Amino acid sequence: MSYAIDAELLPWLDMLPATELSDQSTLDVSRARMREVVSMMPAYEPGRPLDIRDESVPGPQGAPDVKVRIYAPAERDGARPGLLYIHGGGFVVGDVDISDSATKSYADELGIVVVSVDYRLAPEHPYPAPVEDCFAALTWMANKASELGIDPSRIGVAGESAGGGLAAGVTLLARDRGGPELVFQYLGVPEIDDRLDTPSMREYVDTPVWNRPKAIFSWTSYLGDIEPGSPDVPIYAAPARATDLSGLPPTVVTACQFDPLRDEDITYAQRLMQAGIPVELRHYAGTFHGSGMITEAAVTKRMKADALEDLRRGLKL
Repeated sequence: MSYAIDAELLPWLDMLPATELSDQSTLDVSRARMREVVSMMPAYEPGRPLDIRDESVPGPQGAPDVKVRIYAPAERDGARPGLLYIHGGGFVVGDVDISDSATKSYADELGIVVVSVDYRLAPEHPYPAPVEDCFAALTWMANKASELGIDPSRIGVAGESAGGGLAAGVTLLARDRGGPELVFQYLGVPEIDDRLDTPSMREYVDTPVWNRPKAIFSWTSYLGDIEPGSPDVPIYAAPARATDLSGLPPTVVTACQFDPLRDEDITYAQRLMQAGIPVELRHYAGTFHGSGMITEAAVTKRMKADALEDLRRGLKL
């Protein structure tokens, strides 16, 4: 199918991860391809000194420690807002390295403390491992706020793609488990609905980077023994299934035009609005899932500027 993709994005399509996802062999190729693409992307150069360190924090009960990468301005005047950041990759690909430029940028340009989570991946570690790893990192971050130089009244969660879905799941867990208290959630093109039954999900079977066949593999891998689309899927795995969205923090949701996730993202934003949650919904024409990797395009620069402003406002800077 032909798509009216932004003209600045078209020349870069061949450089983006384009492998299929259907079984373990193609997953191994996709993981290697993602590492290759990340190594070719320009590294973000901070304008101020940053303290960056990797650390292991207590994992969910009975599970291994969770690896996190912490980014903080080297010089800070008092406690700063904290952001738990969750990388994308369809629940099956990626690590903290794929979001390193974004998280450096947030720490540098906003002067905040960022904790990026290296959660366990499916299918080796299906639900609830990834979301529980992220929640464990959030709990540690809140408990260690003073040591990390974080203002505990200004902690937010953010993620992209599957990371956006995990961020939404973590936010629901924080509400339902009585904390940690969150001031904001940023859901970048989130993967949140296992039912795969929206118009965009049914139609976009061959879009760049992400499409319906990959989404099927992603959800099958993530849910493990739970059948995607069945009544047994928990809301913390697929937040679009949550019937009660009250009590959640102010939210930003982004969506891309030629993304199978587009309609579930827009619907989730609308349902948050209907629940009385302050919501900003940003839809970017001519874009596709993962087009933000093309950093030189004007639309990508606008998306980044919007994200910085949204985080600035959401974290009360």
